[in-house]
Amino acid sequence: MGRLDNKVCVVTGGALGIGRATCQLMAREGAKVAVTDVLNDQGEALVAELGCDATYWHMDVGDEGSVEAAIEGIVERYGRIDVLVNNAGIAGSSKPTHETTEEEWDAVQRVNVKGVFFCTKHTIPHMLAVGGGSIINLSSIYGIIGAPDAPPYHASKGAVRLMSKTDAMLYAKNGIRVNSVHPGYIDTPMLEHGIKNLGDPDEVMKALVAGTPVGHIGEPMDVAYGIVYLASDESRFVTGSELVIDGGYTSR
Repeated sequence: MGRLDNKVCVVTGGALGIGRATCQLMAREGAKVAVTDVLNDQGEALVAELGCDATYWHMDVGDEGSVEAAIEGIVERYGRIDVLVNNAGIAGSSKPTHETTEEEWDAVQRVNVKGVFFCTKHTIPHMLAVGGGSIINLSSIYGIIGAPDAPPYHASKGAVRLMSKTDAMLYAKNGIRVNSVHPGYIDTPMLEHGIKNLGDPDEVMKALVAGTPVGHIGEPMDVAYGIVYLASDESRFVTGSELVIDGGYTSR
């Protein structure tokens, strides 16, 4: 028996990185998985690999019409939504605040903040209809602590942290749990891209590893296990919480 047997789980940004690992683990735990992304080829390929009742849906999380159409299609296909994982996100520019343009700022907020808002907004009514559900929002360690880089990204992840707490309180009596997950440095395409922008990749990686008490960066599946816990009934008394998965980085 799987931990997510017959639960309908929607994962945004599901084609790569943490989203991909989450879809894989959810499928192994018996879920019906709706993989959503703008990367159609990668998303379709993942669905072909999952070996469960999985489907791919094109969804641009920053476009409300795109979100609404995908969510309605998923409900028509499966009849319900039990779990929403708001994973889609971008890093954006890493300029100092006074050099960041309005366009650069807005591009990050569009995906990282409006995306969580739109997906939550259009999923909540379906969860209300079936008497509950679990929403898991991917924030970051930089939704908890600060760093002297990437102002738009850090602001967006702080917003996601407090959006999660607000919705947790709003919908607790409706059986809908909302929690945030805060990964540290995880071996994903986003991290690989970010490292290239910070200098010599080998030196940057050494610094990241040195700052992580366990002595290495994480893998996407490390985060996926935490997400599956929050998606499962094992966490039925957990809402409004922050699950930090960072190898001890924020313990300093």
